[in-house]
Amino acid sequence: MSGPRIALVTGASRGLGFAVARALASQDVQVWAMARTQGGLEDLDDRIGEDGGLRPTLLPMDITDGDAMERMAEAIHQRHGRLDTLVHCAIHASRLSPVVHADPKEMDKAFAINARGVQTLLRVTDPLLSASEDARAVFMTDSFEGKALWSPYHAAKEAGLAFARAYAAERQKAGIRVDFHRPPPMPTAMRGRFYPGEDNTKLTPCAEAAQGVVSVLRA
Repeated sequence: MSGPRIALVTGASRGLGFAVARALASQDVQVWAMARTQGGLEDLDDRIGEDGGLRPTLLPMDITDGDAMERMAEAIHQRHGRLDTLVHCAIHASRLSPVVHADPKEMDKAFAINARGVQTLLRVTDPLLSASEDARAVFMTDSFEGKALWSPYHAAKEAGLAFARAYAAERQKAGIRVDFHRPPPMPTAMRGRFYPGEDNTKLTPCAEAAQGVVSVLRA
C-alpha cells in the first residue's frame, strides 16, 4: 500500500469521534472527518494543525442525506481510489422516555440516523473498503440493554449494529475486517445531558478512550 492510510471518521466534530480523528491524523493517517457541525470540524482541523498531523478533509454533512453520502464516497474514490479505515462514532441520542410515551418523531429521527444511516454508510463505502489491501472498520457499542427509559435510543442503536454485524459476516471472506468496541464512559456533552451533576472527573477523557479505538485498528 503506497502513501498514508485513508480513514473516514463519522461524528468527528466532538467527543470520541473528534478524539479518534485527531489521534489518527497524528499518526500520518489521511482523515476524512464527517459530522453535521461545521464549527466543530473547523476546531478539529485547527487542533490537528497544532499537532503537526496530516490536515483532514472536512465533511460537514448529515448521514441521513443519501445524495451527500454518495458524493462523499465518489470524492474519496476520485482522490484515493480506496478507503482503508472506517470508524463510526456518529450517533443521535434520543430523549429518555418510557416505552409507552416515546415520541414518534423522535423515534423516526433516531432510526434514520442510528439504523438506516449505518446501512447507507456501509453501502456507499463498501466499494472503497473492497479496494483496500487492508480494510478495517470499527463500530461503537454501548451498555444500555434493557435499561429503563433508554429504549428509544437503544432500539435504534441496536438496529444499526445489526446491519454492521451482518456486514461483518458477509464481507469477512473479502478481507474486510469489522470490529465492535465498547468505549468507557466519557465526559461528553451527550453524557452530560443524561447524567446531570455527575462528577465527570471520574470519567475517561475522550483522548484516552480514542487510544482504545486506535488499538483495535492496530490489532
